[in-house]
Amino acid sequence: MSRVLVLLAAGFEEIEAVTVVDLLRRAGIETRTASLGPREVTGSHGITVAADLALDSVDPDAFEMIVLPGGLPGADHLKADSRVIAMLRRFAAAGRYTAAICAAPGVLAHAGLLDGRTATSYPGFLRADSAPGLQVSKAPVVIDGKVVTSRGPGTAIEFGLALIGLLEGSQAAQGVRDRLQLPA
Repeated sequence: MSRVLVLLAAGFEEIEAVTVVDLLRRAGIETRTASLGPREVTGSHGITVAADLALDSVDPDAFEMIVLPGGLPGADHLKADSRVIAMLRRFAAAGRYTAAICAAPGVLAHAGLLDGRTATSYPGFLRADSAPGLQVSKAPVVIDGKVVTSRGPGTAIEFGLALIGLLEGSQAAQGVRDRLQLPA
């Protein structure tokens, strides 16, 4: 069974975090949330969530993927946290997936993970000069090797389904999609 770690920083975008966690769990993927500080974390719209773990207690080697929700100032907190940057680099060096949505692809760029890649973000958070050789796309979800990026709250379902497809295959992703009753 795949295991995914979703990081929660104060000011995270609630739709992006909760939607991704929900979809991954619907697919049977063990998904844990970790907070940068106290386990109770308040999102950018005032919704408080209890994280499963504190970041300092996480064994990064136990996970195949790390996911960063966007939101402000959540993405700024992720970017400023040396533990997060070190963990992202460790995942990338080990050939594991790193994924980010909305403002959080900027954290991947800061960690050096978008050099020479194609990625997307909420408009204005990634520019061609955000990383050497970066190609910025307007696609809702971009998969470039082991790096996955997405645009924002409105693309959270597609982002979550793409993550399921990468970890468990297209049939698993389609099964969750069918149960959601998304419009055609």
